[in-house]
Amino acid sequence: MNQKIVLITGCSSGIGLALAVRIAKDEKKRFIVYATMRNLGKAEALMEAAGRTLGRTLVIKQLDVCNEDSIKACVASLPDGKLDILMRLLKEILPDMKKRKSGHIVVISSVMGIQGILFNDVYAASKFAVEGFCESMAVQALRFNLNISLIEPGPVVTEFEHKVYEEGMKTDLSKADKVTADMFTNIYMKNFKQIYESLGQTPEDIAEHTHKIITMDNPPFRHQTNTLYTPMTTLKYADPNGDLPIDTFYKMVFEHDKVFNASLNFLKLLRWRTRKSFAIDKDKSNS
Repeated sequence: MNQKIVLITGCSSGIGLALAVRIAKDEKKRFIVYATMRNLGKAEALMEAAGRTLGRTLVIKQLDVCNEDSIKACVASLPDGKLDILMRLLKEILPDMKKRKSGHIVVISSVMGIQGILFNDVYAASKFAVEGFCESMAVQALRFNLNISLIEPGPVVTEFEHKVYEEGMKTDLSKADKVTADMFTNIYMKNFKQIYESLGQTPEDIAEHTHKIITMDNPPFRHQTNTLYTPMTTLKYADPNGDLPIDTFYKMVFEHDKVFNASLNFLKLLRWRTRKSFAIDKDKSNS
């Protein structure tokens, strides 16, 4: 059996690590996993526990096609240089994929790549950029029988989210106007944890969805992992003017906040009961 080579970038923790472990545990042993990471420790231990030897590949080499200044100018305002890294990586691997006319590029994006969220403007900007870049590349990729897939999670409970919350609590609002400061403190930060507890998925959930996508014969270009969040993202496609999702979010946050909070509590209860029921059923099956 010919094994496919899978290169995963950024898998020291969170979704990347969970994905590396899940693919390495593939029941049919269809993949050889190579991963790039900053901190080996825990990641290497988990990968070895998955029964695979961890290969480490450093990317990226010097570009020979795309103008360096144009890339820097394009991504200068984006956080963490994520789009910069994606552009460089694809410029490096695409030529060989085109020659082979075979390959699948899977990018972990976000629902915030198609819909902006209150006080996530910079993060959404980076994800919008990734989505636009991949959507343009996907047209070219089809010509070479290549697939590009965007995995779009909603809230995911990781160490990163905990850090975001901690940093948010330390935010200096002294220079913000009173209305904005109040929105940030009493709406955004107040609901932050509840949203993640009600709608949040685990990195393992995202890894399972991604594993399913990379094993499909005809993978989709976009795949949202959270069905609870999907009704909100569909609002954007329901109104060509773009007013519907913005108006809905505004009313939900500022005019119907009690209903919004009650809905989150209801979802949280449903998820808790579902997990409890699953645990009980699992115990019964093992007895």
